[in-house]
Amino acid sequence: MREILYLTIKLLILTLIIAGFVYLIGDILQFNWVHESIWKIISFFLLLTWITGIFSHYLLKISKENSVNILLGAIGIRFLSSIGFIAIMLMIGQENLILFVINFFVIYLFYLLFDIYTLIANLRPNSK
Repeated sequence: MREILYLTIKLLILTLIIAGFVYLIGDILQFNWVHESIWKIISFFLLLTWITGIFSHYLLKISKENSVNILLGAIGIRFLSSIGFIAIMLMIGQENLILFVINFFVIYLFYLLFDIYTLIANLRPNSK
C-alpha cells in the first residue's frame, strides 16, 4: 500500500510541475504554443499513468518472475490508450491539429520519462 501512495504523490508532483510549465508558457508568457485541450491531455495522462501504475504494482506483488512482461505490458497499454485518445480527440474535431499532436507527444514524453525513472528506481533495490 505504501508503494501506491508514493506513486500517487510522485505522480501528482509531476503533474503539478507540468501544469505549472503549461500555465507559465500559455497564460503568463502568452506564447501560442499551448493547445486549448492541453488540460484534457494532462488529465488523461495523470489518470492513465496512475491506473497502469497501480495495476503493475498489483501484478508485481502476485508474480515477480514475470516483472518484465508486466512492465512491458503496462507500457503497451499506455501506448495503445494514447493512440485511442488521439483518434477520439481527432474524430471529435480538434482545431489546430499540429499543435494538438505536438502538445500531446511532449506531455507523453514527460510521463514516459517518469515511468522510466520509476522503473529504474524500483529495479535497483530488486537487483541485490
